[in-house]
Amino acid sequence: MSNPLSSRLLTRGSWPEAQRLAEILRRETVGGVLLLVAAGAALVWANSPWSRSYDALSDFTFGSASLHLNLSVSAWAADGLLAIFFFVVGVELKREFVAGDLRDPRRAALPILAAVGGMAVPAAIFIAINVASGHPENAVGWAVPTATDIAFAVAVLAVLSTHLPSALRTFLLTLAVVDDLLAIIVIAFFYTDDLSPWALALALVPAALFAICVQRGVRPWWLLVPLAVTTWALVHASGVHATVAGVVLGFTVPVLGRHASAEDFERRLRPISAGFAVPVFAFFAAGVTVGGWSGFVTDMVSPVTLGVIAGLVIGKPLGVFGTSYLLAKFTRANLDDDLAWRDVLGVSLLAGIGFTVSLLIGELAFGHDTTASDDVKIGVLAGSVVAGLLASVVLLSRNAAYRRIYEIETLDADHDGVPDIYEARQDRSQPDA
Repeated sequence: MSNPLSSRLLTRGSWPEAQRLAEILRRETVGGVLLLVAAGAALVWANSPWSRSYDALSDFTFGSASLHLNLSVSAWAADGLLAIFFFVVGVELKREFVAGDLRDPRRAALPILAAVGGMAVPAAIFIAINVASGHPENAVGWAVPTATDIAFAVAVLAVLSTHLPSALRTFLLTLAVVDDLLAIIVIAFFYTDDLSPWALALALVPAALFAICVQRGVRPWWLLVPLAVTTWALVHASGVHATVAGVVLGFTVPVLGRHASAEDFERRLRPISAGFAVPVFAFFAAGVTVGGWSGFVTDMVSPVTLGVIAGLVIGKPLGVFGTSYLLAKFTRANLDDDLAWRDVLGVSLLAGIGFTVSLLIGELAFGHDTTASDDVKIGVLAGSVVAGLLASVVLLSRNAAYRRIYEIETLDADHDGVPDIYEARQDRSQPDA
């Protein structure tokens, strides 16, 4: 529930242009477009005659070394700006578990377990390809093709869906939300090095103070922002990836009750996340120098690249669709009545758009290995594009089918305000004279 006072202040604010821009950035399609533009700009710059300036900008370091914050610009984008994105994800997760579809275990069982299958199968494919090719050391990147970019996937669905059932979007959101939660757990447990328990314990203090404030409705920015930044800095110093701090803080925001503020936090931070944080991260994460056609071919056939592409394009839909079908066939879990299995196939393909979280995991897994890191970027970009195109083909055909059904059901040739299909049913129900 939004704060009435803050709503009135926004309405009466003196920055109508900023308000209009914020509303635009809240649209799902806009975030996906900005993400795509940022990644494209990075690829062009990194492969232009001025590629060294891109590398110099990306590697430029600043910050306090004593606080473990002497980071490169790309690291600030991955560790710092993405924490905003994961805070919004944390708020979304909290809302889904407390007041959304995930609060009902029976309704959420199928998409939740489908998300688990959608992570297990791509991971197995990635490991199998790299082990079979004689590079078992690359298995450390098993989690790269397991993530779904919720912003990008929902943006694609929003562009394609004019007549698709709303249950399809709900299925995708539930799938992506659980996918994000699993990705966060993977990052915390499998990609954390040199853990410092003292820094992690100290991080609990500002995090607890932040939680007390939001739970009691105390929300001045000059208090919450320093507490959030301190929590983030201590989590970063502990060795745990700092984006986990964003999720933890997001989970403290109340969803129900007198001081519910989840909607207000999400409304204020989503434009910053979608319009700045995620595109900037994508700009510094996606800039890989291919090195001409021969270099591109070499990168495309590397075990890491093939593993990522196969995991996203084949593993994701196989895991999501296969798990959903088996659950519906052999358990009491049921598909939503408004959905057909061809709709689920389209969403399963859409889940192969990895991008943001996949690029982040790639940096965590292969940050020390420039060649493997570049292969991950190429695999994520290529796999996400192919998955998006395949999903678009399936979903566009389904959208056309639902549009024809809609046109039949709403046709009113005699303009009497009653659709013809209902008049025909009524006539058939009348007894013969």
